Amino acid sequence: MQRIAIDMDEVIADFNPKHLRVFNRDYNENLTLNDLMGTRLRELRPQFQKEIIAYLNDPTFFRDLDVMKDCQEVIKKLSQRFEIFITTAAMEFPSSFTAKYEWLKEHFPFLDEMNFVFCGDKSIINADYLIDDNVRHFKRFKGQGILYTAPHNINETGYVRVNNWLEIQRYFLG
Repeated sequence: MQRIAIDMDEVIADFNPKHLRVFNRDYNENLTLNDLMGTRLRELRPQFQKEIIAYLNDPTFFRDLDVMKDCQEVIKKLSQRFEIFITTAAMEFPSSFTAKYEWLKEHFPFLDEMNFVFCGDKSIINADYLIDDNVRHFKRFKGQGILYTAPHNINETGYVRVNNWLEIQRYFLG
């Protein structure tokens, strides 16, 4: 059975709306997803880089992110024909472990928790495919990288790209 590794943030967990919401609230701004096209919040507002990263070090930040549209249904279908692993580079924000684990258990109870991989360098993942929003994870990955469109990667080229979960369903299931 082929394996699909799937990233969490910005692929199955809708990270940006909450990140923008808390930043806008705290700094009286009105930034939108359109403002993030081709960049990240910490690059758009470098004067607040420490504060922006501090949100991500909050142990509860990742616990209540919204689920990306259609991903639960599509992953459930994929899991009937592929071995599914959820891979998150949680070593960047180690305080996120518990929140991410609880989030996965709540929203993906049909997946085996032994297939939740909290790592740093995703090249350790032995899978046929990796669906991720960050191209750096494809550099040493031995399988097929599939770039999930996110505002920050909109200008990346040279990768198989999917824009939503229905496109992922068509890619794998026809």
